[in-house]
Amino acid sequence: MRFYRPIHRPQAITFDLDDTLYDNRQVILTTVEKTHQALQGWHPCLASVTTDDYDQARRDVELQMPAIVHDMTAWRHAALKKVILQAGLSTQEAESGAAAVMAVFHQWRSAAHISPLTHQVLAELASKVPLVAITNGNADVEQLGIADYFALVLRAGPDGRAKPAGDLYQIAARGLSLSPSRILHVGDDLITDVQGALIAGYQACWINDRQQNIATTRLARLLPHLEISRLDSLTSLL
Repeated sequence: MRFYRPIHRPQAITFDLDDTLYDNRQVILTTVEKTHQALQGWHPCLASVTTDDYDQARRDVELQMPAIVHDMTAWRHAALKKVILQAGLSTQEAESGAAAVMAVFHQWRSAAHISPLTHQVLAELASKVPLVAITNGNADVEQLGIADYFALVLRAGPDGRAKPAGDLYQIAARGLSLSPSRILHVGDDLITDVQGALIAGYQACWINDRQQNIATTRLARLLPHLEISRLDSLTSLL
């Protein structure tokens, strides 16, 4: 544990999900593979669709609807519909196909392994202060088996703009009835989590489990209050 700024004992803790509470890298790779297989298999006209086709549709959707980038689920759904329409299928078929493929996506997206240590740490922390999940992603805390630890779950899109924008941080502080300065946000991303939390007035904890050097990484804009490499280090703060 390394301290970069003076820190107050937090009265609540907010958590990023992906790559903070679990390793999300293989989950994403598997999810992309299974989702694309489902897309190709949904209709013969889609059998030759490539991941490049999907990526281009995703970029096109972003250009047409810039605000959609704050809702990863809506963005993916819209890109799938565009791919299906471009294959010559009807609007109704595009809606049905996108819904079917998204069901496969959600099945795999929340298939991350939550370690016993993570469960133990979250349970211990939740017994002492309120915990809130703040995520830009679309993993389901119920499916992940961690919903009971959180007093509130906030998701970019339905609940506000994606981090590092301050929407979700502000909503969490209001929901907790706490000054942002009394809340500690924990996340792996130096921009969305550390910079976003600090600008919102939070205390920030960077979880660095990949042995990065904050002095040399190009993403370091603002120093967090502290840096940890293991989630269980947080229990010593309370």
